Amino acid sequence: MLAFTNAKEKQSPTIIGAGCELTGNIQTDHSVQIHGTVIGDVTADVVVVGRGGRIQGKVTASHLFLHGTLDGPATVNTANIFSAAQMTGVLSYHTLNITGNTGLECKLSKRKDKVK
Repeated sequence: MLAFTNAKEKQSPTIIGAGCELTGNIQTDHSVQIHGTVIGDVTADVVVVGRGGRIQGKVTASHLFLHGTLDGPATVNTANIFSAAQMTGVLSYHTLNITGNTGLECKLSKRKDKVK
């Protein structure tokens, strides 16, 4: 068994592996990696949706790295959207980085509130 943390390190990522489907919400102060499917809302400091990963729900995060699919709204400070990404819903952001030709079919909304 692999350990991601030790006694001194109090943070570990939440990982939903490929082929795994989770129905329910995820809420953490740390990072979340989605390589499978989450049907529910995800709230975290960093959310990474890998290729083949999918979230059907709302995302709230400081940083979003979207390689896979997001079906739902997202409120983030920094959104990093990569070439294989697909998204529907509203993307509300402070900083937006788009790499390549993505499958975005969402409304983009620049946030006017101050970054936390």
